[in-house]
Amino acid sequence: MGSCDAILTDDLHMKRVCAKFVPLLLTDDQSEQRQTITRDLFERSCEDVQFLKNIVTGDESWVYGYDLETKQQSSQWKGPTSPRPKKGRQVRSKTNVMLMTLFDSEGIVHQEYASDGQTINKEFYVEVLRRLRESVRRKRPEKWRDDDWILHHDNATVHTSHLVQQVLAKHGTAQLQQLPYSPDLAPCEFFLFPRLKKVLKRHRFEPTEDVKRNSTKTLLDIGKRSSQNVCNSGRNIG
Repeated sequence: MGSCDAILTDDLHMKRVCAKFVPLLLTDDQSEQRQTITRDLFERSCEDVQFLKNIVTGDESWVYGYDLETKQQSSQWKGPTSPRPKKGRQVRSKTNVMLMTLFDSEGIVHQEYASDGQTINKEFYVEVLRRLRESVRRKRPEKWRDDDWILHHDNATVHTSHLVQQVLAKHGTAQLQQLPYSPDLAPCEFFLFPRLKKVLKRHRFEPTEDVKRNSTKTLLDIGKRSSQNVCNSGRNIG
């Protein structure tokens, strides 16, 4: 054992390491598809200055009546001799509601909450898309008139189901491709939902209607400027 260890470490300069964890090992086809989609999106953003502004992106997420505060929110100032503050173990409340929201560079386009016991399936999502089209018609009349808005959602089974694709094709709704198993988060995941939940954390809302009312108010407070910053950040990264 000693000789083998000396050969590996001293002579071959090797060291034992653990395998790096990745969410998924992509196949060659998936890797090639990721490159193709990335190249296409980059070219479109360079050729069309309005490309990012025409995107309506959205997703679903749980919102809780009470959510745990972040480590940053629970931090406190203390002196050199003061004991470190302690807090008891807490859990999220059982009061929760599923929020579905879609936004563009001008702000929130459509948001709604699933009723208690509602399964988020393809039939329900078709109804959400129907209400989204109505919201685009009312809130973004110029995009509705010119039919130049592009829908973006992730590759969840509900979003990519045959029924949903049929409905989108029937109405001629353009879609923005999402990279397969992409480690790059969708805008809702890195911008909208974290900002929404950070405001709601540490507060208790009962019953469900209070959760909905405060979530909606926070969404509207995020405002147009924040949404524009996300689009500008995407352009700068590109």
